[in-house]
Amino acid sequence: MRKSTLWTILGVVAAVIIAWIIVNVVFSLITFVFRLVVVAVVALIVFLVLRAVFARRDVD
Repeated sequence: MRKSTLWTILGVVAAVIIAWIIVNVVFSLITFVFRLVVVAVVALIVFLVLRAVFARRDVD
């Protein structure tokens, strides 16, 4: 096996490992942002429901 072939194989292995790490980080960030959006929407709905409940109570 020639030296250039060995370096090519090592380069491919390194590229796959780096790509794997980058994809994991990107998917983790996407999951985190999606969870933040879901929490914000649920918090907004709960806030609106609570505001409506307490607004009706004040009218009586």
